[in-house]
Amino acid sequence: MRGVVMYAPGDVRVEEREDAKIIEPTDAVIRVSAACICGSDLWLYRGIEALNGPTPMGHEYIGVVEQVGDQVRNVKVGDFVVGSFVASDNTCEICQAGYQSRCIHNVMMGSEGTQAELARIPLADGTLVATPGEPDKDLIPSLLAASDVLGTGWFAAVAAEAGPGKTIAVVGDGAVGLSAVLAAKQLGAERIIAFSRHPERQALAREFGATDIVEERGDAGAAKIKELTGGYGAHGVVEAVGTQESMWQAINSARAGGYVGYVGVTHGVQLDGLNLFFTGVHLHGGPAPVRRFLPELIRLIWDRTIDPGKVFDLTLPLDEAAEGYKAMDERRATKVLLTL
Repeated sequence: MRGVVMYAPGDVRVEEREDAKIIEPTDAVIRVSAACICGSDLWLYRGIEALNGPTPMGHEYIGVVEQVGDQVRNVKVGDFVVGSFVASDNTCEICQAGYQSRCIHNVMMGSEGTQAELARIPLADGTLVATPGEPDKDLIPSLLAASDVLGTGWFAAVAAEAGPGKTIAVVGDGAVGLSAVLAAKQLGAERIIAFSRHPERQALAREFGATDIVEERGDAGAAKIKELTGGYGAHGVVEAVGTQESMWQAINSARAGGYVGYVGVTHGVQLDGLNLFFTGVHLHGGPAPVRRFLPELIRLIWDRTIDPGKVFDLTLPLDEAAEGYKAMDERRATKVLLTL
């Protein structure tokens, strides 16, 4: 099968890999219908995270089940499925509490490399959700978004306590931040303030439900949120970047007693305990339990209530994945969809 492999920072290749196959009786193998490049893949591409030799890439996926292990009961060959970027059994106490990404048996799907023609899905019964039928072609981008960025943005908005009467600020205008804007709107937030300096992303944020756009960053950005909210700060803030500046921008944008839902993969973030102590904010986040939200997200997409696939602004064939990585690294694309 063809698949994307990263050899070194900036060195992405599409090459023949061994076909995905059933290893455990709880596995499934899917034929990938579409894959994509994630902002978190760029940490490796930019050399911020270390590569341990040639690494198969990708953790977002949708497709059709081709094989199932002997113990798989919830999906069958021929099902069109969406799965989380973290495989989970969906039965352990952590899963049952709604935190499937921290399942005691979790498998990070990046270890499987889903930017490929075939993908092995561990713990298939707890990870995959079948759609009501074969999706229309125009639903493919939105269903793919549900595998990670939509579910992650949704979790961030939930962690930020988005709801009726609330003001929610979103730090980060990538695919996850934009998805969080959409989620906050669907959850009933009254006011949604998106931080963005990019006109095309500002436009999509407004389409998804943003009521205000703030271009300032860091302390100036947090001060602007206070100004827009009568000195109080937002009821909840989504942090969807993962840097020291973005984390404190989010914390300082929240009012005392407010909530910060952080889902940006942190790099170099340090929280001064005394400063944090006096903010009085709630911090809640981490790897999003996408599996918790998948049934509802699939329903909203299937019913055409939401169209999160608009975060994909560049579509390329799998063989041109290297150009997709370059485009996202250079911020010429928000998120790249790879066709197979």
